[in-house]
Amino acid sequence: MDIAKEPKEILELYGAEPGKSSYANNCLLARRLAERGVRFIQLCHRDWDHHGGLPEGIKTQTKNTDQASAALIKDLKQRGLLEDTLVIWGGEFGRTAYSQGEIKKDDFGRDHHPRCFSLWLAGGGIKPGLVYGATDDFGYNITENPVSVHDLHATMLQCLGIDHTRFTYRFEGRDFRLTDVSGEVVTPLLV
Repeated sequence: MDIAKEPKEILELYGAEPGKSSYANNCLLARRLAERGVRFIQLCHRDWDHHGGLPEGIKTQTKNTDQASAALIKDLKQRGLLEDTLVIWGGEFGRTAYSQGEIKKDDFGRDHHPRCFSLWLAGGGIKPGLVYGATDDFGYNITENPVSVHDLHATMLQCLGIDHTRFTYRFEGRDFRLTDVSGEVVTPLLV
């Protein structure tokens, strides 16, 4: 767990600083865990809930996450780990494209959005460089290639080598599956 043993160029790639707590350090630790065969790694990064203070808040969050997230993908790829490692990057829900609350040049927010949501996936059988789905000009309604949560989960399970229709558990006399009674693998996302 001591990232101080990493070469200087790797620390710089991630923006990691030994002895500090940061998303960059966590991304580097995730790579180290993946190298050692850990099968599931989850990173959490807080303070994305910008109902106010969005202009400065989003700059801070992207500064804290963009370099390290890109470094994780690059580092996994150069070590030959990306093709067998599924990386999923997303938040808790979508955000409206319009502002919330009083609108000032440097202080406004965005509310939750139930219809549209963006995330990205890399490695683990995902086709690189593909944008899948689209919204209207306001980012309010899906206009092309909707993907339900069940479809996303079916696709993720497929990448992990699991047929979501057969991955069931019996409870109170019924076979349950993680994708419930729906979900289709989104094959255009797969290599």
